[in-house]
Amino acid sequence: MAGLILTVVISNSCSLLKTGMEYDELRRNVLRLHILADSDSGRDQWLKLRVRDEVLRLSDSIFGGASSREEAEEKVMQNLRRLEERAEDTLRRLGCTAPVRAQLETVRFDERTYGDITMPAGDYRALRLMIGSAEGHNWWCVMYPELCLPAACAESGSADELFTKEQLEILRKPKKYRIRLAVWDKTKALRKKLTGKNDENRDGA
Repeated sequence: MAGLILTVVISNSCSLLKTGMEYDELRRNVLRLHILADSDSGRDQWLKLRVRDEVLRLSDSIFGGASSREEAEEKVMQNLRRLEERAEDTLRRLGCTAPVRAQLETVRFDERTYGDITMPAGDYRALRLMIGSAEGHNWWCVMYPELCLPAACAESGSADELFTKEQLEILRKPKKYRIRLAVWDKTKALRKKLTGKNDENRDGA
């Protein structure tokens, strides 16, 4: 009986490790777009979506063809002001004087669904566009790999080509992996507390 229990424990531990490593790789390779409205008023939420449309049109030419998240981030840094200007020009045409701030940072996201994939909760790199006080509901998508750029949206099954088989399993079966990923995060947080080491974003992001 003890041998059987040990076998189950080892098997579960190996499964958790494999899933956790795929989860970490997934997060390291993703750049998200996060647009925050000035407020939750109907007009501010509508303006947020108009900004989204214009930024996505511009983003296709800026980020299309990036071969890694790091390359996508480099393109973001080179075009932050351009993105702000496009967003602000859109608002001005619609009679809104709110400023827009564009930042590239690490953000904690809750579990979110986009199309047929569900991004697990966790820390991700993100391009954030904050309109005015940025206190309203937000809109998000995956900018790299190119899931929300216009060119990508025109292609069916793009997610199948952008993620590994194991990552797609996590993205498309969130209920199956939700508890396992939460355990993985808590295990890593405990390890960090005990050792002072952080495995996240070893590339300096």
